[in-house]
Amino acid sequence: MSGAAMSLITAISGFLLLLTVTAVQGQNGWGVTYTSTQICAIKGSTVETHCTYMYPSRGYTVKKKFWFTKESNDDYVDLRTDPEYSGRVQYQCKNTDCSLRITDLRESDSAQYKFRFTINHLSGKYYGSPGVSLTVTDPQLQVHVRRSTGNSYSNWTELTCHSNCQRPDQSSYIWYKNGDKLSAGKQYFYLDTFDSTDRISCAVKGHEGFCSPAVLVQGQNGWRVTYTSTQICAVKGSTVEIRCSYTYPYSTHYQVQQKLWFTKGTNKEPVDLKSDSDYKGRVEYRCSGQSCTVRITDLRESDSAEYKFRFITNQPDGGYTGSPGVTLTVTALQVQVITAQHLQGYTQVQLRCHSSCLPDHPSYVWIRNGRNTLSQTSSSIQSSFDPADFISCALKGHESFPSPSVSAPRYVSVWVHPSKEIREGSSVTLTCSSDANPAAKLSWYKKDGQTPLSNEQQLSFNSIRSSDSGEFYCTAENKLGRRTSESISVDVTYAPKAVTVSVSPTGEIKEGSSVTLTCSSDANPAAKYTWYKKDDHKPLRENSQLSFSSIQSSDSGQYYCEAVNKVGRGTSQSNLIDVKYAPKLPSVSVSPSAEIVEGSSVTLTCSSDANPAANYTWYKEDEDSPKASGQNFTITDFRPEHSGSYYCVAQNSKGYQNSTLELTIVGGVGRLAAAGVTAAVLLPVIVFSVFLWIRKKRKSKESAESEDRTNHREQRQLQEQDDLQYASIHFNNQADPLYSNMRAAQPRRHTEEQEVAEYTAVRFNRGSEAKRGRSHETEESSCGLYATVNKT
Repeated sequence: MSGAAMSLITAISGFLLLLTVTAVQGQNGWGVTYTSTQICAIKGSTVETHCTYMYPSRGYTVKKKFWFTKESNDDYVDLRTDPEYSGRVQYQCKNTDCSLRITDLRESDSAQYKFRFTINHLSGKYYGSPGVSLTVTDPQLQVHVRRSTGNSYSNWTELTCHSNCQRPDQSSYIWYKNGDKLSAGKQYFYLDTFDSTDRISCAVKGHEGFCSPAVLVQGQNGWRVTYTSTQICAVKGSTVEIRCSYTYPYSTHYQVQQKLWFTKGTNKEPVDLKSDSDYKGRVEYRCSGQSCTVRITDLRESDSAEYKFRFITNQPDGGYTGSPGVTLTVTALQVQVITAQHLQGYTQVQLRCHSSCLPDHPSYVWIRNGRNTLSQTSSSIQSSFDPADFISCALKGHESFPSPSVSAPRYVSVWVHPSKEIREGSSVTLTCSSDANPAAKLSWYKKDGQTPLSNEQQLSFNSIRSSDSGEFYCTAENKLGRRTSESISVDVTYAPKAVTVSVSPTGEIKEGSSVTLTCSSDANPAAKYTWYKKDDHKPLRENSQLSFSSIQSSDSGQYYCEAVNKVGRGTSQSNLIDVKYAPKLPSVSVSPSAEIVEGSSVTLTCSSDANPAANYTWYKEDEDSPKASGQNFTITDFRPEHSGSYYCVAQNSKGYQNSTLELTIVGGVGRLAAAGVTAAVLLPVIVFSVFLWIRKKRKSKESAESEDRTNHREQRQLQEQDDLQYASIHFNNQADPLYSNMRAAQPRRHTEEQEVAEYTAVRFNRGSEAKRGRSHETEESSCGLYATVNKT
């Protein structure tokens, strides 16, 4: 390494401990020398290091040079590109010199820093290892008190500002008394006079935010207790010593009989630590002259308390307690994850054993998965880390008080409150927990969702909705790994809503068809259904469907259903079921209902039950053209030629029906009266004659049917008729026409258009027709009444 004397100049703007140990590294003409191997610096300060490097002089040129802390598989992260150092790193390189400057130091900057350079050759890469170890910490200043000998309360006191990161420059300290600035000067401060409650503290100039704990200098009328420090921080499992000195009025009458330390009780009735069961076997007093020290071993976090010293003399009023005392804070070690790089199957980590208070120059033990693996003086290690690993650290000699282990999340558990039924509108909280250290970042997801619902430990619903039902899970992630919980089901119950009715088939409903009404709703748990017909409060059926295998016109109406579950109920709107059917048998009537006199006005009326409403057309037998349309047919001047059989056709889109009415003119009143008497006398004969006429008519039709069965559909229907239907004959008075209403007779017209025809025939036989009728009474009845019946 001739002509390549290398040096490292490290200068820190702030407060640091600089160890000037020269480290020369190199081989075959390659080399880096580190003058300092360890640096201690104050948080918030600035550190600047300078270095030189060398390489074989064969025409090579340097292509790249940088500082780094993270490395893995020949991959090195330039500090200038590391987001953790963004805006805080600066290089100043010239020739073979290169400096690194880091501002606003953080505790996370504690690491091992290395310099690397590459040349224009495939094998031309080199970095100096192990590098420079930087520790960033609070100043941890303490005021040490040294008093002059003697019992006079006017004796001088020397105070020293001390830190683990000691500055070589002794001239930049600031002293405070009761929070007020006294002076800016050296590391040492002399106090001549003070009150019993004066508190003295110190800080490094430029870092006044990191002030030392205050020292209480007490005393009154010659009684005084002075504690070396009023605040002490110690590591769990370590040993602490609390020191004090005391004075009392110089007199041969006073002799100290008892000295003790305590945390419990009062100043007059303290509980001596040596008799306190919580400290059994761990407390020792070391008292000499007018000073006394308490030593506590195997510190526990429960030992954190305010410790006071009390001495008692042989005089009744000869007792004094130094109050306030010394505040002891016991903290556990912590493992900090400095870097973590995830590779295939494992993670490369850099770990640091840390506490806010550590003894001077400690040695550490690292514990992996419960077994001691490494003892070393350094607080940091680099190691591979498997997902199932857990690593802790301890102070050497105090392995029974290790730090909490760092680990990737090993389990993630979730639960829901309330754990029982969840009703819509209630408040629900989902909670996630994990055992990860460092603490994991928790995120909530809904199954099949990609966006986190919450990045908090709890996912809360102030008024949960049915749409919130589903499967939820939580993920826990820290620098060392990631794990996902099992899913938890949230089932929101709610009363039926959106209760609807559907009708099948859709469209027009015809009489005799099959119709099904179906009720449905959105409900949890599933609803039970009950059917009702409007204006009728009796339930029709308890089922989701209401079916009609052959629906009838009487089934028309408004229907609705009610859905019920244990949470509540809901009701659908009413649905109209409108059954369509062909006209029923028409009903015909004549007005006036008395005798029809030549020249009078006669109105025939036809009506039928039909849906949709029927249209009416009037015909006279043996005439092709309709006489009229509409429900009423009026003949204003009745003449003999108007006599005859009339029928109406009731028709809608579903079918039609016929009804016949026969009208005959009346000659005079006297004849009407005679005819009326005759009708009354001959009633039995008329009934028998009608019966004979019907039988004769039936036999003639049967004979014609045997000759030609295919002539008319009506004749086939006559063969299927089992029962005869007889006319009802009413005699209103002597002058009333006789009429009868009968079913099942086809008119002589439209026989091929109608499958079913219903007739009503009325004959009025008066005048000349009455005479003709009497001459043929034996064959067809002198009253001329007849009915034709056709079974449907």
